[in-house]
Amino acid sequence: MGPVAGESKAVNRRIFVLSVAARLPHGMFSIAVLVHVAHVTGSFAIAGVCTAVLAVSQAAGGPLAGRLVDHHGQTLVLGISTGVCSLGLGVLAVTDGGSSTGWFLFGSALVGLCAPPVGPCLRTLVPDLIRTPSARRRAYAVDAAVTEITWVAGPVVTFAVAGWVGTGSALVVAAAILTFAVAGFASCEASRRWRPLPVVTARPRTLSSVNLRVLIVALVGVGSSSAPRKSLSRHSARHSAHVVPRAPLLGLWGLGSLCGGVVVARFAAGGAQTGRGLAALLVVLGAGHAALAAAGSHWLALGVLITAAGSMIAPILGTAYGMVDQITPASSRTEAFAWLATATAVGTAIGAALAGVLVDIRGAGAGFLLAGTAAMLAAALAGTRLALDTQIAPSSRPGVAGDPAPAAPDTVVPAAPAGARATRRRDAWHSSSTR
Repeated sequence: MGPVAGESKAVNRRIFVLSVAARLPHGMFSIAVLVHVAHVTGSFAIAGVCTAVLAVSQAAGGPLAGRLVDHHGQTLVLGISTGVCSLGLGVLAVTDGGSSTGWFLFGSALVGLCAPPVGPCLRTLVPDLIRTPSARRRAYAVDAAVTEITWVAGPVVTFAVAGWVGTGSALVVAAAILTFAVAGFASCEASRRWRPLPVVTARPRTLSSVNLRVLIVALVGVGSSSAPRKSLSRHSARHSAHVVPRAPLLGLWGLGSLCGGVVVARFAAGGAQTGRGLAALLVVLGAGHAALAAAGSHWLALGVLITAAGSMIAPILGTAYGMVDQITPASSRTEAFAWLATATAVGTAIGAALAGVLVDIRGAGAGFLLAGTAAMLAAALAGTRLALDTQIAPSSRPGVAGDPAPAAPDTVVPAAPAGARATRRRDAWHSSSTR
């Protein structure tokens, strides 16, 4: 992940790999809950409500967990949240079809609210582990790219376990992976030694930053890229004469994002550094998704365009993470990263819902145009409202990543008592008089 102070590259790589493993269950939750509840109850309506509860509770719980980390440290919050989240998965796994629907809803809410914030925790550690701003931006881009693996592999693991063993076993496997991977991540020295910065004055509200609010709204537009996925599913269903396995086509979004993130990390310093640079990436994202509307039922063209459109996702997310590193005080950085994840999830839900309606009314192309329009609006917002003139030093935790950094911008060093100031003045006068 780049140059490191106090830890070898091998150890640094270990914490990164463990963070990816700990996020794999996040890619399993929604599918596992949907498949299991539908299987044991025989009702896709109940299963749909449970997945909606899961999504809403995840969106609400992420920033809350991030704030708790900023106040109490990573080890305590990760340990408690992992235990409660695993308990929720266990509740869902053992609840049978004859039980009250409330138990399914309770388990889904528990899983969502207490999902451990491993991603925000890792990104909060990046300034402590990596020296230079350019290397940090590359690390954020790689993280955004590799995260796509969890969203592609999660459903695959879920369906494999559910098909071979049982739907409840998929939930148990998710809980086991979550427990062991988060425990490994939290046991790493970088995570264990991380402590919240002491704040003498009142801690600023995370959402008081205009730049952060702009990033959040922009990522809602990025999250709506789920709209073409919904469109593609219905599109393939309606064009039965051209049926091909649509899972590989859908996986091309993740493949494109992975490749885009790696390329940006290797050759483009980790992504854009200004509001206009982010806007340019969003314009390319929007144009790529809008172009899908013209592809019709040509599957080869769809595959090429899907890969090209997806290639912008990781660079955009990596750019946003790097900007949070610049504009957010260290005392609230974990919560800020969690807000970005919530924004993407909210955009995904909104995009999928609107795309479903538009596809039914106007056809598959309307869903693609919706995603392109949302990205273009996000580009206009980022290009005109995102100002990074005043930046906070990315490493605001002194003595961790190389040379001592200045005090955190939200920390005020109290003035010395009057007696101490007078003593220093007498000492200085005495020293000058003896010279």
